[in-house]
Amino acid sequence: MTPSDFQQQVLDWFNLNGRKDLPWQQDITPYKVWLSETMLQQTQVATVIPYFHAFITQFPTIEDLAAAPIDAVLHRWAGLGYYARARNLHKSAQIIVEQGYFPDNLEDLITLPGIGQSTAGAILSIAFKKSHPILDGNVRRVLARFKGIYGWPGNTQINKQLWGISSALTPQNRVAEYTQAMMDLGATLCTRSKPACEQCPLNSHCLAKATETVHLLPTPKPSKIIPIKQLTFLLLKNNQQELVMIKRPSKGIWGGLWSLPEFDSIISAIEWCNVNQLPVIHSQSLAPQRHTFSHYHLDYSTLIIQTENPINIVMEANQSVWYKMADIGHLGLPAPIKLLIQQNT
Repeated sequence: MTPSDFQQQVLDWFNLNGRKDLPWQQDITPYKVWLSETMLQQTQVATVIPYFHAFITQFPTIEDLAAAPIDAVLHRWAGLGYYARARNLHKSAQIIVEQGYFPDNLEDLITLPGIGQSTAGAILSIAFKKSHPILDGNVRRVLARFKGIYGWPGNTQINKQLWGISSALTPQNRVAEYTQAMMDLGATLCTRSKPACEQCPLNSHCLAKATETVHLLPTPKPSKIIPIKQLTFLLLKNNQQELVMIKRPSKGIWGGLWSLPEFDSIISAIEWCNVNQLPVIHSQSLAPQRHTFSHYHLDYSTLIIQTENPINIVMEANQSVWYKMADIGHLGLPAPIKLLIQQNT
């Protein structure tokens, strides 16, 4: 199958079956494409849609995003995970507004925080109608199966090979539709599990289908044991309906979000309360729970303490504050912390 035939098959399928009513496909702008592509990194379309609507409502233009405080941005992102995406989005918006234009070339785009080659390619092809390849997870899966490429795509050599294939197959014309079609093909037919091969426009030339190895491709990342970390959250309440909240460091897990004070054990949390001479009215320990990140499991316990006086609290290395429970919903909170507070206040 020639590149031209490949493109035509994909575009013909897109004309009949492609998704054309997603919110970021209406009144297309570079900002909307960039925002949607950032949100869609490691996140499903169905999950992204309500977040996109809420985000674009609060920050309808890139100027609005650049001018917003980072806490407001993180609050609107809370629940999507991978919070570095939101921080980078905010930083890049400020850079773009300061320079006065949205970059329309690969070299300038990939210098912006959080914009890699694939995201840049999507912005250029969809928003600017310029021919650039992409290689997001969906496209990577389609191409690995179609060409029968073995080897983990995270490997430098395999990744380079797939980029070469994507570049060779990307057309000069109708590049916006083609780019969207390839993403749709991977998201709706050439899925990770239970792919609908019989409905795929490329099935007659797909090497993985011909060799009955669709289930083996793309080659998964070599497995490794996921470590487990343990900590204790302190949910400290006073008699004025306030909680102690801490602002996490800008880098790292839940970077820049507000959370609860953390300790390595319940005993450490209790000792800290004793050192600070907190008058305890009531205390309760909750059963341990698990939250899984991409690279480790977090097993956490929660110690709830009701105290009388809103004394000043100093947490080393973190900004801390007594915060009205009624207003906590306006903060950017990690999803498990938000749920923990909602269930226990």
